[in-house]
Amino acid sequence: MIRYFAQVEYEGTQYHGFQSQRNTKKTVQYHLEEALGKVGNEKIGIVCSGRTDTGVHALNQVIHFDTKSKRSSDSWVKGANRYLPRDITIKKVFKVNDSFHARFSAISRTYVYLIRNSKTPGGIDSMRSLWCSDSLDEKKMNSAAKKLLGEKDFSSFRAAGCQSKSSKRKISFAEVTRANKYIIIRITANAFMLNMMRIIVGTLINVGKKEISIMDFTQIIKAKNRRLAGKTVSPSGLYFIGPRYDDVEYLQDDMEII
Repeated sequence: MIRYFAQVEYEGTQYHGFQSQRNTKKTVQYHLEEALGKVGNEKIGIVCSGRTDTGVHALNQVIHFDTKSKRSSDSWVKGANRYLPRDITIKKVFKVNDSFHARFSAISRTYVYLIRNSKTPGGIDSMRSLWCSDSLDEKKMNSAAKKLLGEKDFSSFRAAGCQSKSSKRKISFAEVTRANKYIIIRITANAFMLNMMRIIVGTLINVGKKEISIMDFTQIIKAKNRRLAGKTVSPSGLYFIGPRYDDVEYLQDDMEII
């Protein structure tokens, strides 16, 4: 068996998340396995670096799959893309060591959330960003985001349905910036819990609106109480930028969203 590593980009609006489900074919995993199976002429199962939820996009999702089929990397890319919907694309395929695991070998994962901060909603980006007409102070939001850094119990930003055994995560990077009418929230952690990024963003928006202070935000983290945090914002503005690995060389795009 040969193990391959593939980098995938998708627009998640039309899909019920990444992971396959019994009652629908509208998942990213279903389409990837179908396309790769047609190229390899065999049934192929995939493992991803991070399962994205309904409506969430990915610029650099990483998967691995095992196959007996001998194809060049270029053949896998061109062949699979021929069978994939237009909003899912395989960007690169590599052969990797059998010990490589798309999920367990990842040392960190990065998400970006995009907010359109303008008086009027967008048309083109309506399903690719969150519209907020209220004035947002991105500098205060950035100062609050820095309070997330380090290893902490992030129970305040954990969805009720989360099945993770531990609510401790280590956030190594957190930043809020503005590019004209867009506010970009970028966070890197060793792992994320269910809806963690979207709840953090909802709480940072409250800081940006000056409904809560930076000190309040810090206390929300310490309280480990979901009821004190902001609402879970729409998945439309959320992008999985991708994982990081120590021992695998791969395409690492600049990956600018706007």
